[in-house]
Amino acid sequence: MAGDGPSAPREIPVALDVRSIRKSFGSHEVLKGISLAAREHDVVAILGSSGSGKSTFLRCINLLETPDGGEVRLKGELIRMRQRGGMLVPADMKQVDRIRSRLSMVFQQFNLWQHMTILENVTAAQIHVLGRDRKSAVEKAEAMLAKVGVADKRGHYPGQLSGGQQQRVAIARALAMDPEVMLFDEPTSALDPELVNEVLKVMRDLAAEGRTMLIVTHEMGFAREAASHMLFLHQGLVEDEGPPREIMANPNSERFRQFLSGSLK
Repeated sequence: MAGDGPSAPREIPVALDVRSIRKSFGSHEVLKGISLAAREHDVVAILGSSGSGKSTFLRCINLLETPDGGEVRLKGELIRMRQRGGMLVPADMKQVDRIRSRLSMVFQQFNLWQHMTILENVTAAQIHVLGRDRKSAVEKAEAMLAKVGVADKRGHYPGQLSGGQQQRVAIARALAMDPEVMLFDEPTSALDPELVNEVLKVMRDLAAEGRTMLIVTHEMGFAREAASHMLFLHQGLVEDEGPPREIMANPNSERFRQFLSGSLK
């Protein structure tokens, strides 16, 4: 009865619920039924050797790749799919576009528009996808560029920036969409080693803010320190998972043990 004792702690809602995602390219089955439930404020690090399906899994979540089976729910909303010609396709592309605006993705290669200034890169999607007026979009863009430490580059073009600066602009562009979940696909893999830390610092700050993030990464120290949960993928399956410090210290899987030792590439 209410008032008879301490109230139960409120359960943290699930932000992203991914169930049994499968994906093949021709006869090669890349994903064999991967599931993940990320609660609000979770930072999930996704590790695995080359070809394990990490990036494909991330791309299936926001339908940059169409999965062959499984379900994706964002804040409880199911991305609707239908069969066409023996294949799964989105049932409503307007829903997909709306979901993608809530699932901002940061790519390996930055994907900035080279013919636009940095400010234009960060305002364009706000205006054309979210329908913000230009003044509001510019104010948001300037705030996000300042947040990631490149406000002074607003009038430059991507080609005038270092790789680390370009990736920080890409993160600012994703943040400007006010996403509910952020997806990072190996955001430091295209950077020179000396530029990696500036991007990881921004991501650590976002994790400390309580952002919900899924991060495909090879940065083991970052994953151990910043993530709340870790998935290790091997040959299209979740081979090991759990709190990063625990499973990195005591892997449940021999394959994960080999990966951590560097013998499984």
